[in-house]
Amino acid sequence: MLPLFYHIIIKLPETVRNFDQPEAESQLMKKIIFSLLFGLSLVNVASAAGDAQAGKTKSAMCAACHGTTGIGVAPNYPNLAGQHADYIVKQLKAFKDGSRQDPVMAPMAAGLSEQDMADLGAYFAEQSRSGDKAETAATGGAAAPAAPAAPAFVPDPLIGKGLYEYGDNSRTIVACINCHGKDGDSEVLVNPNLSRQHSQYIEKQLKNFRSKERVNLAMNTFAENMTDEDIANIGAYFADTKAVAHLKAKKPVAPLALAADVAAGKAKAATCTACHGADGNAMVPMYPKLAGQGAAYIAKQLADFKMGGKNGRNDPVMAPMAANLSEQDMQELASYFSAQKVSPGNGKADEAGKKLYLGGDVEREVTACVACHGIKGEGMPHAGFPAIGGQSVEYLTAQLEKFRTGERANDKNGMMRNIAMNLSKKDIAALTQYMSSLK
Repeated sequence: MLPLFYHIIIKLPETVRNFDQPEAESQLMKKIIFSLLFGLSLVNVASAAGDAQAGKTKSAMCAACHGTTGIGVAPNYPNLAGQHADYIVKQLKAFKDGSRQDPVMAPMAAGLSEQDMADLGAYFAEQSRSGDKAETAATGGAAAPAAPAAPAFVPDPLIGKGLYEYGDNSRTIVACINCHGKDGDSEVLVNPNLSRQHSQYIEKQLKNFRSKERVNLAMNTFAENMTDEDIANIGAYFADTKAVAHLKAKKPVAPLALAADVAAGKAKAATCTACHGADGNAMVPMYPKLAGQGAAYIAKQLADFKMGGKNGRNDPVMAPMAANLSEQDMQELASYFSAQKVSPGNGKADEAGKKLYLGGDVEREVTACVACHGIKGEGMPHAGFPAIGGQSVEYLTAQLEKFRTGERANDKNGMMRNIAMNLSKKDIAALTQYMSSLK
């Protein structure tokens, strides 16, 4: 099994849900979630080396729906031509084990061996995505795509491009480009290419993720806040990305901390300086740096410390500190610390940690940290994923260990616990060195 190294164009969220990202003021953070990002992260390789020539022979059974060269015969069938082999194999395995359910694909995948899947993946990965006509198994001729239903409104591809490239932080919709690449050309081998894919198929899958008919905890989270119009706009964008290639998509404006909140938070931060430093850069490695951390995350952690119990965050030092804080106090403190600049961490570059951070480990169900914490460890402030770059190795290690043992349990849907429980002490040591070195 040859290792694959990924060139990543990603700026997604975080790895370690170690820190605490508060759900800032109510409406801003509507349900900050994200369960295990299986399949949304980078992943390792298929277990068998694929033979494209063998795959061509085996692909005959696929041609009725996907065409002889992997160009779907109708808009409701996905194009497989030029798709990453790893992604194809992953989906075939999911159809076979039932983790992805489809009445047509389940019996098709049931009899496939891992070698069959690898061969099919290798064959379709070699096919060109440029074909604009699908071939049917029966005739080899062009199949007329089904006529799309008349839309209730006219989808706007430029709005779709904006949502794809920037997301919408106010609605916790992550930028799709982070995982699927510019114009849908994914650099991550287990994330599907969307370019030259049928727009109707893309829309169908987004709706399936939204309804949870198709289960992928990350995509379920991203899609649940999308409206039908959002999905139609994204579909319109992928119907012809070149049509708006020369136009700049509009980036949603994220709300900034009010200067008054920052000033008020600075005055109230006096009680925090002993552990976290005057500017939020803790001098003692066992304490977290708050400087540059997302305001929503800080506010949530303060609220969790105040709540305590099984639904909160338990800490003998922070519990009494947070007990008398009002929501306004928390927001003002969060605004102040988020406006400060974080200092460099004490970690050193670590190749094993880098590989795990960027690629995860699909066999052990370890999601790539980069998906939530960003390529530079900057986190995803408006989605509640904390920044981890610059944090001390000691603090990062302590939080991963707490998630691993379940001692810390204020992560949404158990996401960090599910990931950390599959990490070894050696993994954690490598990861924390790498994460701390990010800047």
